[in-house]
Amino acid sequence: MELHQNPLQKVSHFIKSHRRLSILMLGIILIAISAGITYAILSRPLPKVEKIATTKPKPKPVVKYYSPLTGIEVADEAATKQPVTAIMIENSPDARPQSGLKDAGVVFEAIAEGGITRFLTLHQEDKPQLIGPVRSLRMYYVDWLAPFNASVAHVGGSAAALAEVRNGNYRDIDQFFNAGSYWRATDRYAPHNVYTSFEKLDALNTAKGYTSSSFTGFPRTDGKAAAAPNASSITINISSDLYNPSYTYDAAINRYNRNLAGVPHTDREGGQITPSVVIALKVNEVTVMEDGYRQSITTTGTGEAIIFQNGTAITATWSKPDRASQLSFTDASGKPVPLNRGQTWISAVPNGHGSVAWQ
Repeated sequence: MELHQNPLQKVSHFIKSHRRLSILMLGIILIAISAGITYAILSRPLPKVEKIATTKPKPKPVVKYYSPLTGIEVADEAATKQPVTAIMIENSPDARPQSGLKDAGVVFEAIAEGGITRFLTLHQEDKPQLIGPVRSLRMYYVDWLAPFNASVAHVGGSAAALAEVRNGNYRDIDQFFNAGSYWRATDRYAPHNVYTSFEKLDALNTAKGYTSSSFTGFPRTDGKAAAAPNASSITINISSDLYNPSYTYDAAINRYNRNLAGVPHTDREGGQITPSVVIALKVNEVTVMEDGYRQSITTTGTGEAIIFQNGTAITATWSKPDRASQLSFTDASGKPVPLNRGQTWISAVPNGHGSVAWQ
């Protein structure tokens, strides 16, 4: 039997059905709207992002500092301003082996008297703690040291040399007036036993206000052994066999092993002396009467020089306009000759009775 719904039930059923349909339609509409919004968002072109240019910081250049005296690299700028100290070193047989020669920046070698040679050593970054024997000063050594703005350590000197270094224009640290900065060794006899050290000389220089040196050194360059050396053996005749130096080139270290009187020339503490550059400086030399017989060497003007470095020989011209001017070297075309970094040994070879040979 068919059951009939009353009108109220029919109305209620209709309302429920309509509500479910509305909710369903609303859900569909919301989903469609959401999908449309999502599509619109996803399909919209992305805004352009401007790239910010980035510059990598440039690395700071490595600053290197070099000794004005030797051209050797030193730790900092302060090291390039250190005071230069010149020291007179004896070379009679009783003074050998000397102390403090091996690492001197520049060495001048010349006859002092009676054919006996003597050394003027110049020091800046090297600080040997035993130096000697220290001896007396001569005028031409003053001429060579003057351009270096150097203190000069010595034990007296010739009358002309003393008059010059005591005129107020030099940094004179003569042992005569600074005895506490020198001592006499007990294993040598006088006058071959006066020694000093850079502990004492630095303290003396500081006390006198000699705390820096301003000067123009020799132009320097990095050395490189020649592929075909033409000067591996050098002989320099300055005086006599007892004082004449010779050199043998060592390509492995690009230096010259120095010999004196036919045997290796050694520093008592440092061993074999091995300069980077050897220069034969040809000079006019005569014997004169001053406060006794003295050698007189012409240090100004021009002359011939033979420069040995890298296993080769270069014939050059030396020039020194006046006492205060630095010694300079030019090649055949008039260009300055740069010297290898390191110790430079300069021997004054008398014109007429001195000579230089190599092979």
